[in-house]
Amino acid sequence: MDANGARASRDEERAEAVRRIRRGVHLTVPVVLAGAMTVTMNLTGALPAADAAPKKPEAKPRALVRSTPVAAPGAASTPAALAPAQAAPSRYVVASGDTVSRIAARFGLRTADVLARNGLGWSSLIYPGQVLVLGGGSAAPVAAPPASSPARGYTIQRGDTISGIAGRLGVTTQAILDANGLSRTSIIYPGQSLRIPAGPASTGGALDIQTVSSVTPVAPADGPTTPVVNSPAPVVDDAYTVRAGDTLSGIAGRFGIGASAIMRANGLGATSLIYPGSRLVLPGVTAVQDGTTVTPLTPEMAANARIVIQVGRQLGVPDRGIVIALATAMQESSLRNLGHGDRDSVGLFQQRPSTGWGTASQLTDVSYAARLFYGGPKNPNAGRTKGLLDIPGWSGLSLTQAAQRVQISAYPNAYAKWEKSAQTWLAQLR
Repeated sequence: MDANGARASRDEERAEAVRRIRRGVHLTVPVVLAGAMTVTMNLTGALPAADAAPKKPEAKPRALVRSTPVAAPGAASTPAALAPAQAAPSRYVVASGDTVSRIAARFGLRTADVLARNGLGWSSLIYPGQVLVLGGGSAAPVAAPPASSPARGYTIQRGDTISGIAGRLGVTTQAILDANGLSRTSIIYPGQSLRIPAGPASTGGALDIQTVSSVTPVAPADGPTTPVVNSPAPVVDDAYTVRAGDTLSGIAGRFGIGASAIMRANGLGATSLIYPGSRLVLPGVTAVQDGTTVTPLTPEMAANARIVIQVGRQLGVPDRGIVIALATAMQESSLRNLGHGDRDSVGLFQQRPSTGWGTASQLTDVSYAARLFYGGPKNPNAGRTKGLLDIPGWSGLSLTQAAQRVQISAYPNAYAKWEKSAQTWLAQLR
């Protein structure tokens, strides 16, 4: 064989070897990896950058509902693209892996609205099988405040209302609602932060209250009163029996105390479970009441209750109104004439000098405080504060609705549990 023939033979052998190698690669490389292998072997053209770049694994949610309780709102990262929101049912049963924020996003709702509708806070716990009220519709979009308007922050205190905050800070109620994605039926909680937009206040929606400096002093009404007290109330029963469906946050809201305080008092942790039938100590609560039993009165409580009943009789208030007054006083002060309270609240009904109810000495006169609560034609603060008889249609409202119209409390549903007891006290002391 000449030199040219030998060279041709070697070239043919090399070509055959390359073909065998290529056939072997295609036969042994798994299909799912072939695309990645060809990038380095230059067997195909360059792939688009989006396909070639490695994908980051999806972030795992930090708070999932399992057999142990977790923080309600959740902390999962928001996906870059969300599927169209489903129509929200009126009620939703929590499933394993759910968070409140995920549930809200699924149905096109705001997390804050879902929390509010269910009496939950940002640190509340949810459980598989728990039923959440969603309201049956998407929350209406809220216009963002103008970018040019600087905003302040405000931390809600116990007893605050949106209209009261608006009046104190010189903005409209609606402006605060819009800035925070709230509606007029939303519930706010102590410790929650609000965005306060800048701008002059108008009369739209602001609560008509005046500071004590603008209220004409009125001498306390002649009538019985009791000494002002600052000592802790005697504990009648400070333990609560857990029922099916209860959550720590729900129990805390019902009794006006913090869930963390209940956890500390009972040696519970963030992942602890509570069970129907177990007993929880409620710190600061003198008488646990769920509305099914009658709480006995101490001599101090009975003396104050008698004055509330006597003033009601003098003003011609129907029994229903007196029951509402007794239940309100029990919720606010355990029927004790307190010289202290939340911020500047004092007295049997925890009325506040700073919001125009009167001076501290007036509000710790039990007869005077009762007249303020009842209001009506003989309201000592006529035209300044509203009492029960000043509420149109009050007799047709539920006890808790009527009491809330007067007190404007951070815990609007807390009064109802005292209705049975108040009816019994009126019958006993009349």
